[in-house]
Parts: sequence; structure tokens; C-alpha cells
Amino acid sequence: MRTISGRILLREPEPRDRDEFLARVHASRRLHRPWSYPPDTPEGFESLLRRARTPTERVHLICRRQDAAIVGVGNLSQIFLGRFRNAYLGFFVFAPYQGLGYMTEGVGLVLRVAFDQLGLHRVEANVQPGNERSIALVERLGFRLEGYSPRYLKIGGRWRDHVRYAILAEEFAALRRAGSEAGGAR
Repeated sequence: MRTISGRILLREPEPRDRDEFLARVHASRRLHRPWSYPPDTPEGFESLLRRARTPTERVHLICRRQDAAIVGVGNLSQIFLGRFRNAYLGFFVFAPYQGLGYMTEGVGLVLRVAFDQLGLHRVEANVQPGNERSIALVERLGFRLEGYSPRYLKIGGRWRDHVRYAILAEEFAALRRAGSEAGGAR
């Protein structure tokens, strides 16, 4: 499945992406640490592919339309339907694409998938307090701060504090109607 908007297309990872993905992870190690530890081995990539095929996960490669280069990843995990209709958002960019707006557009498209295709009511994003760029991204997309979670996730072998952000389907729809950056091109 592909979702396209502006400069970005989202697509599911495929086995043929392994070499490019792993090369980008290795080239981005200094950018990611200590915030994120993406899969960096062939076995880790295979695990990502398996996870992407489960009904409670959506893993999207964020790619440039002009050349199909993988610029980052945006995923929805622990997708709950029924009365909860919630998921958790995760994302990371690859060097040298940080700071160019690709992730704002790409994560906006991931939110469109969450709300328009999956029919979710709420998406939560948990970010380490010192990760200023990721906090700026979720705030730019309309997420609101809900709280602080001490020792929330184990990342890189350590329990790390996080700030908790969320956005509701109605809030996202209102931002799209108002023409904000949320959701990429309208």
C-alpha cells in the first residue's frame, strides 16, 4: 500500500529495502543515539518486516517521491480497535534528510493513514524530554502535551523518561481543514 502527498510517499518495507535501510541506519547512528535504536543488522531488519505484517502494527518507509530514497520511518504500533481506537506513533529520520521538512510531511501522512484509513480516534507519541527536534515535530503536527512519564520506555538498555503527547481524530481533521502542516498536502 502506498500513500502519496507533495514530496513524500509512504510504503511498506520490503525485503529488497534491506541494504539501503541498513546503510542509512549505520550512517545515521550519531543522529539517532540516544533517542532511537533502529534495526541495524539483517536479522533486525527481518524482524521489522515480520512486525510490519502483524495486524497491530503499521510500518511505513517515508520516501522522497523524486528518487524513492528512504528518508525515514513512521510507524503505528499497538493498534487497538473496538472502543479504544488508539495507536502509538514512532518515527526516525535518516541522515542527511533531517531538518528538510520530509518528516513533518511523512509523519503527517502516517497520521492520515491512522485516522482516515484505520479509523483511529487517538494517536499517542512519547518523546524523551531532551529530544527537542522530535518534540518540535509532534507539536508542529498538532499534538498536545498530556503529561510526563518517568522511566517509561527501555531504550538503549536504559529506562528513559518521556513526555506524552496525543492528537485526536477531530483535532487532526480541524487542523487539515485550517490548512496546517498536519497531514501533508490536502
